[in-house]
Amino acid sequence: MDFKTDQIRNITLAGHGQTGKTTLFERLLFAGGTLAKPESVESGKTVSDNSPEEIERKISIYASLAHITWKDVNINIWDTPGSSDFAGEVISAFRSTESALILIDGRSGAQIETIKLWRDLDRRNKPRMIFINRCEEDRTDIDAVLKDIREKFKVEVCPVTIPMGKGASYKGVIDVLHGKAYTLDAAGQKETAGEIPEEYRSAYEDARAVLAGAAAEGDDDLLVKFIDDGELTDEEIERGLKIALQNNRVVPAFAGSTIRNSGFTALLNFIVEIVPSPAQAIETTVGTDGQTSAVKINADGAMSALVVKTSSDQFSGRLSYIKVISGTFNADTEVFNIGESKKEKVGKLYRCTGKKLEEIKSLCAGDIGIAVKLAAARTGATLSSDANTLPFVRLRHPEPVYSMAVSAKEKRDEDKMSEMLARISEEDRTLMYKYNAETKQNVVSGMGELHINIILDKIKAQTKINIDTAVPRVAYRETIQRKAQAEYTHKKQSGGHGQYARVVLSVEALPRGENYKFTNAVFGGAISKGYIPGVEKGVKEAMENGVLAGYPVVDASITVLDGKEHPVDSSEMAFKIAARNAFRDAMRAAGPILLEPIMNITVWVESKYLGDIMSDISGKRGRILGQSPLGSGIEEIRAQAPQAELLKYAIDLRSMTSGTGSFETSFDHYDPISGKIADDVIAAAKEFITIASGED
Repeated sequence: MDFKTDQIRNITLAGHGQTGKTTLFERLLFAGGTLAKPESVESGKTVSDNSPEEIERKISIYASLAHITWKDVNINIWDTPGSSDFAGEVISAFRSTESALILIDGRSGAQIETIKLWRDLDRRNKPRMIFINRCEEDRTDIDAVLKDIREKFKVEVCPVTIPMGKGASYKGVIDVLHGKAYTLDAAGQKETAGEIPEEYRSAYEDARAVLAGAAAEGDDDLLVKFIDDGELTDEEIERGLKIALQNNRVVPAFAGSTIRNSGFTALLNFIVEIVPSPAQAIETTVGTDGQTSAVKINADGAMSALVVKTSSDQFSGRLSYIKVISGTFNADTEVFNIGESKKEKVGKLYRCTGKKLEEIKSLCAGDIGIAVKLAAARTGATLSSDANTLPFVRLRHPEPVYSMAVSAKEKRDEDKMSEMLARISEEDRTLMYKYNAETKQNVVSGMGELHINIILDKIKAQTKINIDTAVPRVAYRETIQRKAQAEYTHKKQSGGHGQYARVVLSVEALPRGENYKFTNAVFGGAISKGYIPGVEKGVKEAMENGVLAGYPVVDASITVLDGKEHPVDSSEMAFKIAARNAFRDAMRAAGPILLEPIMNITVWVESKYLGDIMSDISGKRGRILGQSPLGSGIEEIRAQAPQAELLKYAIDLRSMTSGTGSFETSFDHYDPISGKIADDVIAAAKEFITIASGED
């Protein structure tokens, strides 16, 4: 059936790993009638974990989209990975939905990924709900989890469903909003509604009062009435909750058991009745001057849409997941790709349930679907029926934090490997692939070791290419410590015109970061002005490969003092060769040293790991710049450390914090190194040059 914007709900299902998101996703689709039978993660047949790598590893790697029709409302739901290695998938899903459902393990409370997701939702000011899972477990404590959420996030949490019993005595949930009890089905099928058992009547009344108080926060008139009368009608509670949730003033909480198929009917009813539709949502465009403008999602005007995710399918080709912002997106039409300034032919449109595609003719504003074979549309692209439409603010994905140097074991496979990695990096915006001309390595960067290994395993499975990996080389620099002078005469006679040039130059250190200065101080025409450019070219060529380990030379001032030319045999090439050798001789006499890149690093960890992390950074030749608490038990550490010490920091941090810490790095400056550290760098560089020369 066709839907209007106010008949759409878009939800992102997110949370810490192993909390049961994929199972909840599967059971919601079953409860909504999309699936005839829910599958388990262990079976490898779930809707969302459908790729070979997800089935093999039994974890979610990609965000998966499906939809439910519930009470004539279309609910689009994203199931997202719980590991920080795949954070980009969650970012794409958050951008395309108006609210989020955070799944929390009732035995553990808010874990680190929950905290990180919550902070991201705060930055977006996005409404959210929580679903407390595993009520069938004895160690689950709903009250403790609710208290944990209130204390960590300083938010108003209002239970919409409460459990009847726990552990072996768990019987189902009570829908506080509608005053119904949903008891477990003995066969694990769909829930049935009934009267609230008398033994839970008191708990229901208490929860009802809390819910009414939360609803009153949404509207001043309701607040006055609640204070005066102490209660609100059903209609008033619903109206207040809509306003409060839309303005992100309350966090509705649900309880249930994904394994026992419990707690879903009340959740789906709440999503349809209370959760904001796209009709209340705002998108943001950005002009050429950088100025932003708010755009309300609406069915009127020219069609515009945002590509929130791209992927490849072996049968359908490129899949572009689009969120329609305005107008109607129709199949079999042409649209403008605003960023690429070109037209794109739209073929078929689909809704999807995981990898199962259902062809449709159009998508209304606020809806999410798939367009196939849009050749130039990348993640973050703006599509429109009007070429003058301003582009939407692009998705901001986290920067990669872990890198590997990669090479095909067989040279003939190198181009195919590069093609595959380049294509995957277009789809996955947290993956970066490029050739580093300085270190002469192909480097792939991602969110962690698991992230990159899964990509490489996928390429091997599809192409049979064996890929070697190594720690990337660090881009060191060389410089000088004192002033020195040298001269070099290039002379060669081989019949006909010979080659002759004499160059005298001096080198001197510049302050760190000034890089390069060239001065012509030749007097009396010892070197003609026409040959000076050749001299400078020779110096620049020599600076590309220093005398210690072949790294580029920086922060050096070069002055040409004198020289000599021959009326017949001199040329620009001869002076370039002479200058190149003169610079190298002068550099050897000027106390050459190595410089290493120093990185800024910001680390976010739970307070209990603070001491270990700071000690580890110091042990990596790092310097702590500052530390501050961010609330919710999270500490931020700011430091600087050599890049060479941070090449495996993603692995180290994961190990030290049980996978809960995260970090970002950026280049700051270069610092000198000496002694054994420098000796080891020089030895490794010479070995690399020898191997590379042999391969060439």
